[in-house]
Amino acid sequence: MLETSARLLRLLSLLQTRPEWSGPELAERLDVSVRTVRRDVDKLRGLDYPVEVDLGPTGGYRLGAGAALPPLLLDDEEAVAVAVTLQTAAGSGGVGVAGLGEAAVRALVKLERILPSRLRRRVAAVPVSTVMPLRAMPTVDPTALVAVGAACRDRRVLDLDYTAHDGTVTRRRVEPHHLVSWGRRWYLLAHDLGRDDWRTLRLDRLRPRVGPDGLATGPRFVAREVPGGDPAAYVASKVADVRAAFRCRVRVAAPPDVVRERLWTDQARVDDLGDGTSRLHLAADHVDGAVIMLVGLGLEFVVESPDELGEALRALATRCRKAANGTSGGRVGAPAELG
Repeated sequence: MLETSARLLRLLSLLQTRPEWSGPELAERLDVSVRTVRRDVDKLRGLDYPVEVDLGPTGGYRLGAGAALPPLLLDDEEAVAVAVTLQTAAGSGGVGVAGLGEAAVRALVKLERILPSRLRRRVAAVPVSTVMPLRAMPTVDPTALVAVGAACRDRRVLDLDYTAHDGTVTRRRVEPHHLVSWGRRWYLLAHDLGRDDWRTLRLDRLRPRVGPDGLATGPRFVAREVPGGDPAAYVASKVADVRAAFRCRVRVAAPPDVVRERLWTDQARVDDLGDGTSRLHLAADHVDGAVIMLVGLGLEFVVESPDELGEALRALATRCRKAANGTSGGRVGAPAELG
């Protein structure tokens, strides 16, 4: 009896790690017969676990959505990873996902109550500090994030409504491939079936059309090869081309990887000039924002365009010299424009 109970827990754990398992795969992992797997699945169903069976040629077993969330089985590494991630989400307000910060706190409290002391010490050894973002960012509906993420995982065609930069709403039918978190925004990299081309869609601007269970109902598709092979790099190259009130170009005395790791905006593109330097294309709402981001890099750079950026930097340099020399003529504490 104890052996059977342990095997049921192992089976439940396996079903939680992948969208779908075949009977022979589960039998091999559990070191039992396919017939025993079928009996164990029936036992899980008897315990109200929503195990679904696809009887098609490529079908198998999968853990479906039930009326209640089944217990999750985590190994030591998974438990520590989840706890640290929840700490980060709780402190950052959810990294752009509406309501996620508060939900992360509740989940973290529950998890820490049941963590063994050895794991609690490991979590405590990973201090997480959060810096308040400089400006508010649009938040993503968590139900949309889940629906889109599940469609990417299950390779199901997704119907959605998308609001463009100018407010125009269009209906799209896409093959969702990857979710990418870039800067403090979420993006969906998808192949648009109506346009027969790749598109990078902001999650805060889309509304997925889903079934009663909150999941995509479209047919399955075969994954395509992402241009360049790197979803994150492709999204980064596209989001830098969005509309912005101010654009500039500078040459930075550092290689691209150094520049990218110091950027805290997604409105940028970095080109490798091949001699240890980079060309940074930056977009901002105003010249002041570009100045702050460039100075914040902590790297030497030369302005290539436009002239307005050079003027704003010279004005800032003048004020900084006055401040350093104690000769500023303005009233201390009075707000001042950068440009």
